[in-house]
Order: sequence, then C-alpha cells, then structure tokens
Amino acid sequence: MLKFLQRIGKSLMLPVACLPVAGILMGIGYLLAPAAMAGEVAGFTAGGAAYTIGFFLIKAGGALIDNMPWLFAIGVAAGMSDDNDGTAALAGLVSFLMITTLLSTGVVSVLVGGEANPAFAKINNQFVGILAGLIGSTCYNRFKSVKLPDALSFFSGKRAVSIVTALASLVAVVVLFFVWPIVYTGLVSFGETIIGMGSIGAGVYAFFNRLLIPVGLHHALNSVFWFDVAGINDLSNFWAGVQSSYGTGMYMTGFFPFMMFGLPAGCLAMYHAAKPGKKKVVYGLLASAAFCSFFTGVTEPIEFSFMFLAPALYLVHALLAGITAAITVALPIRAGFSFSGGAIDLFLSSFTPCAQNAWMIIPVGIVVGIIYYVVFRFVIAKFNLMTPGREDDDQESEQKITLANDNFTEVAMGILEGCGGKGNIVSIDNCITRLRLEIKDYTLINESKIKASGAAGVMRPSKNTVQVIIGPKVQFVADEFKKLCK
Repeated sequence: MLKFLQRIGKSLMLPVACLPVAGILMGIGYLLAPAAMAGEVAGFTAGGAAYTIGFFLIKAGGALIDNMPWLFAIGVAAGMSDDNDGTAALAGLVSFLMITTLLSTGVVSVLVGGEANPAFAKINNQFVGILAGLIGSTCYNRFKSVKLPDALSFFSGKRAVSIVTALASLVAVVVLFFVWPIVYTGLVSFGETIIGMGSIGAGVYAFFNRLLIPVGLHHALNSVFWFDVAGINDLSNFWAGVQSSYGTGMYMTGFFPFMMFGLPAGCLAMYHAAKPGKKKVVYGLLASAAFCSFFTGVTEPIEFSFMFLAPALYLVHALLAGITAAITVALPIRAGFSFSGGAIDLFLSSFTPCAQNAWMIIPVGIVVGIIYYVVFRFVIAKFNLMTPGREDDDQESEQKITLANDNFTEVAMGILEGCGGKGNIVSIDNCITRLRLEIKDYTLINESKIKASGAAGVMRPSKNTVQVIIGPKVQFVADEFKKLCK
C-alpha cells in the first residue's frame, strides 16, 4: 500500500510541474495588467498595449490552472503505467471524459428524473482526474499485451486499452453515482469546519500538512483546500482573482514565512549545533537546502535531513508552522503560490488582485526565522537531538561526493554500492526529491555509504523499500542509477 501511494505521489509531480509556468505567466500578466481581474488600478486601463499583453498572459496561465483535472488524469495515467507509454495517458483521458460527462448535472438530472444533487456540479475536479488516471493506467498495465481472436485482431494489444478503460469507467460511474455525494458532503463539512475556525483553522491545516509530509499524504489534505474538491479551491481562485468570503489565499499565505525564512534559519541552527569536525561536511547540504527552500519553496531536502534523525524536532517544526500560518493569516496578509511558498511565487503573486499586504511576509518572515533559529538551537541542545553533524558515528568517509559537482554518475554509483549492488535492486522510481528503491535484502543496505555519495538522507519505510533523499536534481541521479542497473 505504501509503495502504491508513493507511486501516486510521484505521478502527481508530472502534472504539478505544469503549475509553475502557469504561475509565471499569470504573475507577469497581472504585473502588466492589474486591472484585468480587479477593475482599473494604478492607471492601467483596458485597451493599452501593456494591458493586452498582460491579459493574454493571464489567459495563457489560466489555460493550465483552470484545467488541472485534465492534467491530473493524463499525468497520473502516464506516471502509473509500467513504461510511461502515451497509450496509458490516452486511456486516462478516456476515463475522465466518460466519468465527467455521465455524472454531469444535466445527465444526472435526466437519470433521476429531477434535480441533481449539488455534488455533481463539482464532479469535474482533481480527485476525479486522479481516479481516471488510475483507471487508465490499471487498464493499460493489465491489457496492453492482450491477444484477441483473429477476427478482432485489430483491437489486440494497446488498441484494446481504451475500450477496456471505457467499460471500467462505466463501473466507476455507477459507484460514484452513489458514493460521490457522500464523499463530497464529508469533504465540505470538514472544509467548513476549518473555515469556521478562521485563521486558527489555517494554522491547524498547516500543522497537519507538515505532519503528513513523511508519508506523502499531505497531497490528499491539500486537495481539499487548494483545489475544487470541497468548493474551497483556494489556489485556483487566487490566480483567477476570485475573492471568497473567507479571504482567498488563506490556505497558502501561511506557508511563505516558514518556507522562506523559518526552515532556512533552522538550517543555520543545525549548522551551528553540528560537531566542529562535521560542520564542513553538513555545510553544503544545509546551505543548498536552505537556498532551495527560500527561492522555490521546496522544503523536503531540509525536512528529510532531520525528520528521522530527530523526530521530536520535526514535531516542533510542524507546531511552529501551524502557529506561523495562523498569525500570518490573522494580520491579515494574503499571498498565493502556483507551486510552493518560495520567493518566486511571492514576487509573482504580489501583483494579483487577491494579494493583500504581501510585503508584510518579509518582516513577519524575519521574525519567524529568528524564532525558528532560537527554538531549534534550544531544543537540539536541551534534548541532544541527532541533527545532521551530531550523529554518534564519528567515522568519516574517505570521500564526500556532492551534487554541487553535478557528477550524477558518481553519485549514482555510490548509492548503488550502498544498496548492495544492482543484484539487490528490484525496482527504481523517483519523485520530486527522492530516489525510491525496492530491494531484495535489507541487510545489504549501508546507510553510511549512501550518505557518503552526497545524498541528503536515507528513509527506510519498510524492509524492502529504501528512499534516498537527493533534492531537486533527483531525476538526473535516477537516470544514471537506471543505466547502472541495466
């Protein structure tokens, strides 16, 4: 089950990777045409050259943001297929079109002979996109090599996949006809409960978002608040300039201070707390991870560096993140992101209609950074936590390979050696920051050798799975690793 969830997480990164370009386009568009979604502002009027270009870029970015369910259906289907074949992506699209058409309000109204449940007005959402992608990829993996009788041979192999997918989608439609209204009502109730808590609710959400990072289930929680699963749709509304009663951006704003300032300050605290002989070793890891978090909002390289070494510190981090989010939203401040809460998205979102006092994130973030530093230093010293550079094992590796050299082949060779060689590797996969491996014999794993390759850390969710924390360059390491295992 864990491996299945990890594969979904990895597959979701394919469509999610489309969001930054949408954010860049819309951010520049709003910079040029702030009146596009919020009336005339600062002298910008419709009809000027800047307005026209800005309006064009806003619509270009909206083409992706507004159709994320389609992206999820295609991306998940391709990512979950055995060989990432385009036929699986087509099958995912077939399933999505079948489900969303047959469960649309108009069709359901005819089927029930009356008014359709309001839930079916929200059937075109990311959850259904993911479900359609799973149906498409499952049908592809199972039937891509099927052989039919000679009379039907034209439909053998991959041509049969879309046909089987359509039939499987009919079954999904029947199930969703009864289940979706119940699920939707539950999600709405949960979302309304959090909304009713105001800024405290935003803090509670941020707290649980961080706690679910280790198992990758934070994506499920995010979908309730960021997308249109339960009618909140914070992310899409923010970039579309749609104001909501609770204040669009509430469930994104609180991430900026701890992603841009809090966690990088935590890195500084861990560096200062490291043993004198190991500071040079951990400097490269912590410095690069801190920059990544500040600039892009990708925090996994930092969090995984101490998550399992010092779980108590990670709990402290989750609590600080929740408190930070609650206070930031209460001030009030509103900002949003297309990918994550880094400096790029902060700058671009500052020009959008729903932005409010976005500049205040900087002074708030500085205060949050100071608090993170002080609390991290105190907790690490008080409880003698084994953060990077404080491990009991003082044996230094003869060679430290760093990803800064971009020698991905050497990094992959070091990881493979630490995993017991290619004979011990069953499967290879990767997500946005992690190399995910399935192994035969867990006793052959040498974490010291793996870390010596330059990896940020090692996670072992089960006896037969190993996750190596690489960072944003994981794809290049994964490609070299696969070559070595052929």
